[in-house]
Amino acid sequence: MNLLYNHLSVNEQGHLTIGGMDTVELAATYGTPAYIMDENAIRNQMQTYLRAARESFGADALPLYASKALCFTGIYRIAAEEGMGVDCVSGGELYTARAAGFPASRIYFHGNNKTVRDINDAMDMGVGTFVVDNTEELLSIEAHAAARGITQRILLRISPGIDPHTHKAISTGSVDSKFGSAIETGQAMAIVKLALEQQHVKLAGIHCHVGSQIFDNEPFKAAADIMTRFIAVIKAECGYELEELNLGGGLGVPYTEYDREVDYAAVIREMAEITKGFCVANGIKMPRVILEPGRSLVAAAGITLYTVGSVKEIPGFRTYVSVDGGMPDNPRYALYQSRYTALIANCPNAPRTERVTIAGRCCESGDLIGEDMPLQATKRGDILAVLTTGAYNFAMASNYNRLPRPPVILVRDGVARVAVRRESYEDLIKNDL
Repeated sequence: MNLLYNHLSVNEQGHLTIGGMDTVELAATYGTPAYIMDENAIRNQMQTYLRAARESFGADALPLYASKALCFTGIYRIAAEEGMGVDCVSGGELYTARAAGFPASRIYFHGNNKTVRDINDAMDMGVGTFVVDNTEELLSIEAHAAARGITQRILLRISPGIDPHTHKAISTGSVDSKFGSAIETGQAMAIVKLALEQQHVKLAGIHCHVGSQIFDNEPFKAAADIMTRFIAVIKAECGYELEELNLGGGLGVPYTEYDREVDYAAVIREMAEITKGFCVANGIKMPRVILEPGRSLVAAAGITLYTVGSVKEIPGFRTYVSVDGGMPDNPRYALYQSRYTALIANCPNAPRTERVTIAGRCCESGDLIGEDMPLQATKRGDILAVLTTGAYNFAMASNYNRLPRPPVILVRDGVARVAVRRESYEDLIKNDL
């Protein structure tokens, strides 16, 4: 059985382990469904990015954890301890980061439609950098900063016009996007010039993000080239040299044995070669480079454990394996038809002789975790593990059908602890009047 990642293994009892801990025992202790995260796997990925960024771009390079992938107070504490910055996209993420004690100076605040409350809250918190999406937002930030008598540091989100050949719903760097201002249309230069006219914002740099779950190095190399060239154009047209270049994130992670592995450090080195080479050749000061990994820091570290409730074979059609979770704790199949690896945690080494549809418990025909998935023969009461669920599972979870959200359990060095408790039925009605 290909377990995809080396922090997953099989113990002497023949059970799946994560971070050396028996998943069957974890299911018995914490119940199912439950998100299980290997904290050391997260820390190792953060260290990989930090080391690669600083070796390639210089000691001031800073990877930000893109916290929309997985947001709870504990993840911000881990990011702070590892020396990361963070990328927040909402007032709720900002609040969570600050509640965890994350330094406001290392927070970059994103979002294509920041509300008045968002802007005020972020300024109250002393957020270091706003990543500005559009003209209206720029002028609003200027007005709020002027009223406070401060100068707010900003980056401008730029669309480099790159099609990363990924799923349209997670492609964000093309010209036709709700995000940012396109270079190709002239809107990017227009918003740069407008920002430079303002008295209470400091234009520190530019930002781009070409998409998500990308396995090809070329879109990232193209982004580095286009964005560095745009910095040179800004210097030539405006006489202003930007100090920071944020190249975003989006590198893919394997969800199945058929997905490619990505050498994250190698991609970063290639981006650095392009950026540094252009700067030297054109007399441009090398900007401080920011990266924004999210999924690639946390996805592989997570698995979700379920209990099998029923196995229903429809002769000539398919076999449904129903579990005690589903679309509310993992909506990605319903949204994107995302593929996963699943196995029976109490016998992961058994041959996967069945082809099944894993169905959730919701009163919804689309409540599926996957179709035509290879799986061991299973029965009611077995523990089913879905791998690579550390990103965009807990973060996107809902209470559809009034189901409580599962807990997040962190495991590290043989110790498990509850990082986010399981919701109760009382939690579900606490805001009802």
